[in-house]
Amino acid sequence: MLAVTFVLFIGGRFELASAAQPNAELEIQKLTSCYSLGTDAIGRNNLLQGKNIYRDCFTQDAVLTAIFPDGATQTNYGTDSWADFVYSVFQGNGYTATQHLMGTINISVQNNQATMTSYLHATHKRSETSIDVANGTYEDEVVNRNGRWKIRKRTLKLIDFLNLSSPTTASSSTNARSANSSTPLVIPNIPRLK
Repeated sequence: MLAVTFVLFIGGRFELASAAQPNAELEIQKLTSCYSLGTDAIGRNNLLQGKNIYRDCFTQDAVLTAIFPDGATQTNYGTDSWADFVYSVFQGNGYTATQHLMGTINISVQNNQATMTSYLHATHKRSETSIDVANGTYEDEVVNRNGRWKIRKRTLKLIDFLNLSSPTTASSSTNARSANSSTPLVIPNIPRLK
């Protein structure tokens, strides 16, 4: 009571924090891991598992868009459609495994809706000596339906794709990261839907 009186006396506002909001932010943040796990299942060539995981992350009517570094865009409606697109990209580029790391997660909750942004750093294994690295930002609209938070709209803004390859065995014994940097970085061949 004394604290309330003090705040009112000095002209400030006193708001009771919603007990549900910290839990909401935690539940929303878990969606980033959910998506990464689904995508990496697809990267291991397990499309069905990826689709099942995606259903836990997204609303049934989710809209997912990727904006590529060259400005091209891809939009899919529903998680199965998005999973099929991701699978076609991974297969088209010959990836044998992927690892999606999410960070710098920022969440804003307003009642049963929220926005979330998160940074992406993804590694896509081509072979024992070559990987593609992608960086970007996810921008999400999240909703609470029937007591569960799910992503309703996701936009991925990719910054870059870089190909990193190990030097040949003969040159690696002398200097693993030396002048072999003359190898150009290659943007992966991403299939585009017409």
